[in-house]
Amino acid sequence: MSGLPSTTPVAVIGAGTMGAGIAQVAAAAGHPVLLFDARANAPAHAIELMKGGLARLVERKRMSEADAAALTARIRPCGSISELKDAGLVIEAIVEDMAVKRALFAELEELLKPDAILTTNTSSLSITELAGGLKRPERIAGMHFFNPAPIMPLVEIIRGFATEAGVAQIVFDTAKAWGKKPVHVKSTPGFLGNRVARPFYGEALRTLEESATDVATYDALIREAGGFRMGAFELLDLVGIDVNWAVTNSVYGAYFQDPRYKPFRIQGEMVAAGRLGRKTKLGFYDYREGAGPPRPQEAAPTAVPAHVSIEGDLGVAAALEGRAGRAGIAVRRLPGTGALVLPECRLALSDGRTATERMAQENTLPLVLFDLALDYAVAPRIAITAADQAPRAALAAATGFFQALGMKVSTVDDIPGLIVLRTVAMLANFGFDAVHAGIADAAGVDLAMQAAFNYPLGPVAWAERIGLPHVTVTLDNIARAYGEDRYRASPLLRRRAAAGLTLSGTTFPASR
Repeated sequence: MSGLPSTTPVAVIGAGTMGAGIAQVAAAAGHPVLLFDARANAPAHAIELMKGGLARLVERKRMSEADAAALTARIRPCGSISELKDAGLVIEAIVEDMAVKRALFAELEELLKPDAILTTNTSSLSITELAGGLKRPERIAGMHFFNPAPIMPLVEIIRGFATEAGVAQIVFDTAKAWGKKPVHVKSTPGFLGNRVARPFYGEALRTLEESATDVATYDALIREAGGFRMGAFELLDLVGIDVNWAVTNSVYGAYFQDPRYKPFRIQGEMVAAGRLGRKTKLGFYDYREGAGPPRPQEAAPTAVPAHVSIEGDLGVAAALEGRAGRAGIAVRRLPGTGALVLPECRLALSDGRTATERMAQENTLPLVLFDLALDYAVAPRIAITAADQAPRAALAAATGFFQALGMKVSTVDDIPGLIVLRTVAMLANFGFDAVHAGIADAAGVDLAMQAAFNYPLGPVAWAERIGLPHVTVTLDNIARAYGEDRYRASPLLRRRAAAGLTLSGTTFPASR
């Protein structure tokens, strides 16, 4: 099956930022585009703004003047909905109101040919409910672009209960022909991207409520250790704290108050105070004139250890051995369960237990835990925490070790799972749960989170790199520490971990 021919007229309803962007994408692919909006002058105004944007691309030599002129010439502003009657594909991008959208689609069914495909760019409303009561619900699908549509590659192709598989595939293939990265998604609250992304914000807010570290340090760790392009608080300020708050509450309600989606009080207080992020000049950061960016917390330099013992396999942190050797630290290999040992302390990757609990259970040397990093060979920053019963010398020794490796060290409170590990474990958990619920396949989950949210790795692939048993144990330990259902492991994640298999069916070594 293939996408719609480029000769097929595409109607875009709604000439706001998103609708105009979608119209530009379709026209760039060669389609004649019919742009309609209930506001009489909106389509023409949108085209003029588009011309300005394309002119800047021409100035930067990213598009020829002839191509820019041809693109906008393919977009016709329409003053009446009746002018859309020959469209083979409609993409609706109007107000997020179920009743308004259903009334529009009922009108379109009477106007268009029976084989026309109707799609909605909704980011939150049920495709199944939207199609319910219409004459041809099998011809309706979601086509969810991300803003700005001409730039963002992901398009979620959402099928409701009645959507024909062939219709969804045509929409998928059409989006692909337009140069996008489409993903098949089953209609569900938040669809795929916004559903799986919830923990990226949620764990940040919880950490802040617990005073585990400050906003700037948290974001620095997410970026510099986790490899994410932006920290969670930076992203909340950019998107709008009120917008994220509304989405969070919507998803929480749609899942009948499932604790995994529970909002956090501090975000609601920010909204109540009018601190909405960049658009109000105050959010988690201060954007007012003269305000400088806060500096993340960084430990003062301490003595460099002369040697370190490595017990057993460090797993995902194995690159620390080579980094220590290059730093001139003598390395001795010993059998064991995966730890680095200095004279003053024992260093281990977090497994979701606090350092305090783990030291008491294992009855070891003073224990210092370190956080997950995307790539321990090059990560410029690391989070560490010491057990409450460990002497100060233990934390100082651990700090000196990581500093000798060329890493900035940020000390955080002894919370379960630390910063990066708990975030990645929860993202992976939501990703596996999406696969388990049939919302998307594993490749779709990873593609969505990388294409729409710029994650350095897809959450499924990242979990498999860490080792599914370690991710599962981490979630179980965090859940036990808090006594909450929020951190319950996905049944699919737990099953594959027990089998020693990835989702693709390949084997991986058991976590040590």
